[in-house]
Amino acid sequence: MRIRLAERDDLDAVCTIYNTEVTGSMVTLDIIPWTAADQDEWLERHRGAHPAVVAVDEAGSGDELLGARGEPVLGFASLSPFREKPGYSTTVENSVYVARHARRRGVGRALLEELIRLGKDHGFHAIIARTEGSNTASTELHLACGFELVGVEREVGRKHGRWLDVVELQRML
Repeated sequence: MRIRLAERDDLDAVCTIYNTEVTGSMVTLDIIPWTAADQDEWLERHRGAHPAVVAVDEAGSGDELLGARGEPVLGFASLSPFREKPGYSTTVENSVYVARHARRRGVGRALLEELIRLGKDHGFHAIIARTEGSNTASTELHLACGFELVGVEREVGRKHGRWLDVVELQRML
C-alpha cells in the first residue's frame, strides 16, 4: 500500500467510497450523494495546505475501484479548515474514509498517520476529528493515533430518521 496526493483521476473511486457511506451508513452526516461537480470542488479545496490523499494498492486483485494510473484506491483522507474565522487558521479537521472491502487492513491508520505528518509539515498546531457517536472504529483509530477525547455533542445530527451524537477528538501537533 502507498499513500499519495489525490489526483483528478482518483475522483470516481473517491466518490464511490464516499457515496456508499452517504447512502448506506451514519459515518457521514451528508445525506445527498456527491455529483461530478461536487468531486471537482472537493479536490480544488484540498490543494496546498489542506491536502487530500489516497491509499492505493500497488498489487491489486482486479475488483477494486481504480484511480489514477489504474491504481486500486483503498481509501482517502483530507485536511480541511476547522473554522472560517482567521483565529482558527492553525487548526484543521480531518476526514478518513476506507472502502468497505479494504477495512481492517491498516488503511485508515496509514491515511491518518499521513494526515498527521502533513499537518505538521504545513505548520498546523492541532487536528480535530469529529466522528458519529456509534462509529467506534473511527473513534478507536483516532485514539490509537494519539488523539484525545474532547467531548460528545448529543443529538446534533439527524440522518435516516435517527438523532446522532458526534464525538470530538483532538491531537496537538
